[in-house]
Amino acid sequence: MNGRGRGHTVRMNLFRFDEPYQIFELLETEPIPSQKPPKEPEELDPSIEEMTARLGKTFCISENTDLSLRRFRIGNRMEAMAAFLNGMADADRIGRFLLAPAQTAAIGDLAVRTPEALQKAVFPLDETALCASYSEAIAAITEGRTAVFLAGEKTCLLFDTRGYVSRSVSEPVNENVVLGAHEAFTENLRTNITLLRRILRMPNFVASFLPSGGKTGTNLALLYVDGVTNPALLREVQKRLSAIDTDAVLSIGAIEQRIEDNPWLPLPQTLKSERPDRVAAALASGKVAILLEGSPIACILPATLGLLFSSAEDAAVRRPVGTLLRVVRAIGAIVSIWMPAYFLALTEHHAGQLTGEVLSVVLSSHVMVFLPLPVEMIFLLLVFQLVREAGIRVPGVVGHAIGIIGGLLLGQAAVAAHLVSTVVLIIVALSGLGNFTIPDYSTQICVAYYRVALCVAATFAGFLGIGGLTLLTIALLCSVKSFGVPMLAPFAPKTRSVRPLLVRGKLQNRAAPPDLWNAEGRL
Repeated sequence: MNGRGRGHTVRMNLFRFDEPYQIFELLETEPIPSQKPPKEPEELDPSIEEMTARLGKTFCISENTDLSLRRFRIGNRMEAMAAFLNGMADADRIGRFLLAPAQTAAIGDLAVRTPEALQKAVFPLDETALCASYSEAIAAITEGRTAVFLAGEKTCLLFDTRGYVSRSVSEPVNENVVLGAHEAFTENLRTNITLLRRILRMPNFVASFLPSGGKTGTNLALLYVDGVTNPALLREVQKRLSAIDTDAVLSIGAIEQRIEDNPWLPLPQTLKSERPDRVAAALASGKVAILLEGSPIACILPATLGLLFSSAEDAAVRRPVGTLLRVVRAIGAIVSIWMPAYFLALTEHHAGQLTGEVLSVVLSSHVMVFLPLPVEMIFLLLVFQLVREAGIRVPGVVGHAIGIIGGLLLGQAAVAAHLVSTVVLIIVALSGLGNFTIPDYSTQICVAYYRVALCVAATFAGFLGIGGLTLLTIALLCSVKSFGVPMLAPFAPKTRSVRPLLVRGKLQNRAAPPDLWNAEGRL
């Protein structure tokens, strides 16, 4: 036993099994630090020293150097402290309109030393507010405002000194139009609301600021036109927004997924737009929009299938041209959705309906291809989506080059190598072009994968499979609502719509929005 023990020790020393593991790794047994900070009392401290200590602890001032605490005297009499974040607040504005007037002010009378009197008589900034809550003061500092704490007072002053850098207004990227405005939203919430107010110069246009429900404290704006929007719709949206409780809400898509009716439905139930003119038109017609700080996309609700297939410039063109554009868009969507499945149903189950010439062309093009026709079709559809996603994700000119290479060289090389047939390649190309006629990007993605499901149904059951899946889809859409409005309205159920889905109606004067989403009691 002793010899075996010594041999075991020698082997451990030889292979270094006795040494501790030196590479860092996180194990499940490691304690996870609490993400909830200790709750601070809401009351402000009248002592500047105590407030300095509280702010330093809250903002981790020993490691976080962004917090600036500037102590000064108002009129050389009253001690105060300004707290702001470097980069979020405009330091030049703080110096010119806050510190300089405060130090030169005359506050000999005790009545002038109250926070209310200082707000009116000393500081010339336009947006000021009184605050007696510690959490509100912290939230104001984190969004770029400056908090001024006064010695001997439990109320602080908040000044709008936000001066962080933001992207300027540019042209839309995903919703380009020929006739229409060429402005798009930015990541700045205030700038986006200003873009809408330039269009909707209405006193009853309301921009209600709400917390997003995340621990990050990101603000969102609920936009509507008072007196036009259905109050029941507004209450429902506010109720769903108030129910959001998560760690972080950093995109408008995260808001959409938490307030939509059917999370498992592939079809989007809200319309996302980057165009202020389109959002303004939706608000004027009685809809509600949501804007999030840091997101250049607005979420419009409720949404119907007709709204998802409409373009931003439908009302900007004349009636005959608008009708023609809608017809072309509808034909493109039909070709994109049903053409691949229709071709598979004909060749696999209903070849007798094809003429001899067409059947010979299909068979001759597929004679050297080793893949079965359904597998070949689905493979090409997925490759098309792969090329499209690669072209979108790769930045700049390289993305367009990938699309060209994937569409031309890859397709030609696949035909030459007898991996796919020319007829199937043409059908997939036409289906892809028809998919691009759908204006909404989320709807395009939904249609792309629904097309694959139709191909699978056509492979197993031919026209019966296509018809059955189409009827199931229509039945599902008839049962789905977007914030109380049926997705297939104004057709199922029938409503008094003044603008049909396909034929562009005449633009008429109207005193009230359509009853599609504004009728009382519909929700």
